Amino acid sequence: MVTGADGFIGSHLVERLMAEGADVRAFCVYNSNGSYGWLDELGTDRIADIDVQLGDIRDGRSVRRAVTDVDVVFHLAALIAIPYSYQAPESFVDTNITGTLNVLEAVRDAGGVRMVNTSTSEVYGTPESVPIRETHPLRGQSPYAASKIAADQLCEAYARSFEAPVVTLRPFNTYGPRQSMRAVIPTILGQLLAGATSVRLGSLAPRRDLTFVTDTVDGFVRMGCTDLPPGSLVQLGTGQTASIGELFQLCCEVTGVAAEVVTDRERVRPDASEVQVLLSEPSLAKEKLDWQATKSLADGLAETARWLAPRVDAARAGRYHR
Repeated sequence: MVTGADGFIGSHLVERLMAEGADVRAFCVYNSNGSYGWLDELGTDRIADIDVQLGDIRDGRSVRRAVTDVDVVFHLAALIAIPYSYQAPESFVDTNITGTLNVLEAVRDAGGVRMVNTSTSEVYGTPESVPIRETHPLRGQSPYAASKIAADQLCEAYARSFEAPVVTLRPFNTYGPRQSMRAVIPTILGQLLAGATSVRLGSLAPRRDLTFVTDTVDGFVRMGCTDLPPGSLVQLGTGQTASIGELFQLCCEVTGVAAEVVTDRERVRPDASEVQVLLSEPSLAKEKLDWQATKSLADGLAETARWLAPRVDAARAGRYHR
């Protein structure tokens, strides 16, 4: 089962699991449109091969029902928009903390069900040293980060207290097709592909370790198939960083568009909340999962731009609304 299967990484994980021959249950958030989110892109024939269940991760009963008769739960359902977490922190507590608790309780009650919890590199805050290893202290520099720290700690507590078979995967920044247009790479590419000569961005100084979505999904599959002790933590990253300014220049190169940056104050985090650098030390993933990133940043940006271009054109023509 994949929670958050209708989202960016979740939908890619569902596709990969299907390609591996797995029977997949997709837990998607209920909505009045009957939409399966990004899974709608797969087409009705492929969706027919998925056991799609609409529910809400905040509702313990629906989560317990969805966990029935599964072997592994990949828990990706979460609110992830950092700027929104400043405006609606209670929503992040309900979804990211209570939602994770509901999955843990369902797994514990079911017995014999393994759980892969999804963390984030944001839990480190601005690091004391780089590269960042799994043992680095945690620091909540946004309500989002704090909610994910709490969820991770719940998973560790359930592993220690109840021997729940839960492990945590901590990806650094993932990008690629289907990522929200609020994220920095789709923000840059979307404006460039729309013909903008000036692109609105926040701070250009922060540096991020960026992993293409198919590499991140490969890490999830390996984590789900590897026999690790309950409470284990493994992070995914490339071991390289790019600043937002460098990322902007790379996006200009892959799209062939010349543009300049205009500072958008609404995209600038509060000073004490901005995480200045996130750089992974990915050796544990190589040791435990035999995993390493394979897609270069330039190639990943080019692939993302190719996927995004027709959608930008359609949106400009008023034909596309996602």
